[in-house]
Amino acid sequence: MALAPPAGAFDLAFPADCTLGQDCYIQQYHDHDPGPEATDYTCGPLSYDGHDGTDIALPTRAAMAAGIAVLAAAPGVVKGLRDGVADAAPFPTGQDCGNGVVIDHGNGWETQYCHLKQGSVRVTTGETVTTGTALGQIGQSGRAEFPHLHFAVRHEGAKIDPFAPGATACGAAGDDLWASDLPHQPGGILGLGLTDQVPEFDAIKSGLPSPDLPATAPALVVWAYVFGPRAGDAILFDLVGPEGAVVTERVQIEKTQALAFRAVGRKLTLPAWPAGSYTATATLFRDRAELSRQEITLTVTP
Repeated sequence: MALAPPAGAFDLAFPADCTLGQDCYIQQYHDHDPGPEATDYTCGPLSYDGHDGTDIALPTRAAMAAGIAVLAAAPGVVKGLRDGVADAAPFPTGQDCGNGVVIDHGNGWETQYCHLKQGSVRVTTGETVTTGTALGQIGQSGRAEFPHLHFAVRHEGAKIDPFAPGATACGAAGDDLWASDLPHQPGGILGLGLTDQVPEFDAIKSGLPSPDLPATAPALVVWAYVFGPRAGDAILFDLVGPEGAVVTERVQIEKTQALAFRAVGRKLTLPAWPAGSYTATATLFRDRAELSRQEITLTVTP
């Protein structure tokens, strides 16, 4: 549950060198439910019981490997840090944060940056930083099931939700602490691909490519990788080739999840697929309104 912001609340810059909705997204927000359930500040399901930060996630482990910088959200002094914890591996007890940095901003304010990539921390304890100073890179060290930055804000030890610092329950209106407006994304499509078989989920999370396919491919399968899907959502898949529609199918989401993927396809029944350009589209619907959409085009070669 968030507490009312004390006097002197300060502005925060976005703490990662990425753009929400393009190359990163927010997977989990602060939990605003006082009981065993969990709700984000909008009363949506993007949180879990007791979660006390903002999880800025990368869509794939390939994106983590490419490197996305973690940035100081406000000026201050590095109070503490840790590096050397392996990514996506068992970690020692008491190192849930993995590799991380804590910055003291004065007047009782602190920010903490967790799950940084092993070996990426670029600052030292006692160093003065400014807004936007690179601290390290987003990783998957510590207790992390996917690559992300766990960003926490505290004042005098109290946990503060930067999206709703004055809220005592979800759904309350009020000012946030962000220097610039940040869009709330209640879910969306993270990736879209076309393969010749239903892929493994781990391959998708690693960054499965979609190369051109031969005309003798045993099937054409469209997959969509989504975050924050809710029970009742639907994904509309369309695959169009040089001779018209190949697949048109609507898939219903049966349960609310943090991450999921769905796939549809068609087996080869002719000697070969028509050679040429194929365009796959996936559209995520919620309450009959379009929430997210992606499109990919590749070539089927003779």
